[in-house]
Amino acid sequence: MGKYRCTVCNYIYDEDVESDKFDELPDDWRCPVCNSPKSVFVPLQEESVEHLKGDKSVSDILVGQMAELGLKHVFGIPGTSILGVVDAIKNNPKLEFIQVRHEQTAAFMASAYGKLTGNVAACLTVAGPGATNLATGLYDAKLDHSPVVALTGMVKRQLIGPGSFQEIDQYSFFEPLTVFNKILMSRDQTTTLATLAIKHSLIERGVSHIGIPNDVQKLDHQTKLVPFKGNFPTRATKPTEYLIERAAKIIDKSERPVIIAGFGSIEQGEALLKFAEKIKAPITTTFRAKGVVDEYEDLYVGSHGGIGSTASTKLVDDADLLIVIGSSFSDMTQIPEKKTVQIDIDPLMISRRFPVEVGLIGNCSEILPMLHDLVKEVERKDYMEEMAKLKKEWIELLKQEFESDKTPLRAPYILGVLNEMIDKDAIITLDVGEHCWWFGRNFWMKKTQKMIMSGNLASMGFGFPAALTSQLMYPDKQVVCITGDGGFSMVMADFLTAVKYELPIKVFIFNNKQLGMIMQEQKMEGYENWQTELQDLNYADYARCCGGVGIKVEKPEDLPAAVEKALKSEKPVIVDINTDPKRFV
Repeated sequence: MGKYRCTVCNYIYDEDVESDKFDELPDDWRCPVCNSPKSVFVPLQEESVEHLKGDKSVSDILVGQMAELGLKHVFGIPGTSILGVVDAIKNNPKLEFIQVRHEQTAAFMASAYGKLTGNVAACLTVAGPGATNLATGLYDAKLDHSPVVALTGMVKRQLIGPGSFQEIDQYSFFEPLTVFNKILMSRDQTTTLATLAIKHSLIERGVSHIGIPNDVQKLDHQTKLVPFKGNFPTRATKPTEYLIERAAKIIDKSERPVIIAGFGSIEQGEALLKFAEKIKAPITTTFRAKGVVDEYEDLYVGSHGGIGSTASTKLVDDADLLIVIGSSFSDMTQIPEKKTVQIDIDPLMISRRFPVEVGLIGNCSEILPMLHDLVKEVERKDYMEEMAKLKKEWIELLKQEFESDKTPLRAPYILGVLNEMIDKDAIITLDVGEHCWWFGRNFWMKKTQKMIMSGNLASMGFGFPAALTSQLMYPDKQVVCITGDGGFSMVMADFLTAVKYELPIKVFIFNNKQLGMIMQEQKMEGYENWQTELQDLNYADYARCCGGVGIKVEKPEDLPAAVEKALKSEKPVIVDINTDPKRFV
């Protein structure tokens, strides 16, 4: 019998106590505490014996405690100052270590793991340069609220301070980007710091860091491990009833409400759609929330913001009430100052940009059903007809961009082919660049697909490491990485990681031999185009050299067959697509 944890609220389903086995519960079963779907639950490690006996070290206890609290995957590179911890991971059957070629990849992979699962993963590296190389990926986790633990080696305690080989002030280095940051200085701190690192990361949804001096890693240690059950609070929260009633009254009085769904609502698509249907409100999303509802639904009107749809822009501009759920109010989303009802689990996000009528602090999985039950069901025939007309005009505009016969290949055409051919339950990882603009406009997510990206940091190089993690987590699903030549070349060494671990990732490179987005921004700001051209490389040849599959596409008529071949491949594959660098100019 086993236990399963809800990654949204930390509720534990215990097969020894409940009446049914978890795997046999129906697919539409939901968390009894926060109403989240069955898909957000993860297995909880069985409790260990009370004491770890025998020859154990601080490193054994540290990683054993983290495994006890749900850690399963560690991404990183071994090195001198972290060898004790690496050996402990090797000897712990609950943990899987994935060796990468660059520490930035390890941190991106851990960040992607948190975004995909809501659970915590770790990245590991040595003191000094290894630690500093984690920074970009960890800042991505920090800004997108993804739980990650960073484990870094350090010089021996007696060498801290004078300036020894590979020594930096790691505590100060990690302090700005963490929710928990400690140096493990004695064996008695081991279980406490390991527990607090996991707890802070999961509850505050951010990065925890533990630095472990080399000599401390090897100290003998035996102690009791702390179990998950009974030590973590539930995160299911909701506001007082009078605030929800007040929000419902404001919604009832509105005539042109619009729902803006952010990443914080990503698992609540069914509840969102049910609520929208009752109040007859269109749903628009932030970029990161694409796919929260099936984009073919009548009430969905496209994403909002710089890459958004004309339908969304018009409806939001003319709205008399915005219902904003789980959005960070990024300047890229461009949410205007209007009468607003806002739902967010983070109190600091309420009224982040401007005052709101009602701010509901809590989990949207609880608040949405309560609001649904309180609001009045209405008919807005004219509003629905206007919405349908605007959406139709938007779709017609997208069709005009398709251009299936142009060489170099047009990005809307490429995305149109991918939209038709990739699996309905595929996981899509995005890098950052011009291809993102086109994806936001031209790709229509199905309800069963998942998409992850570097949101607030918008870091180039995220897409491929995220694909590595996605394929590890979901080996039976199709994983598609959409990237540019600029972003992929930052992390391309780790294509060897995909080959090593036999991860059949499908990489589609929009190869325009440019930093295309920067080229456009130079034009927009009146600067001369300079230093955006990239030395070309045949990425298909590179894939083959690494032991994967490489496909080169230079003609539009060759694309469908290339995509079909890639999707059927049982090896990692790169499809190098010749795209137009001057499409916007």
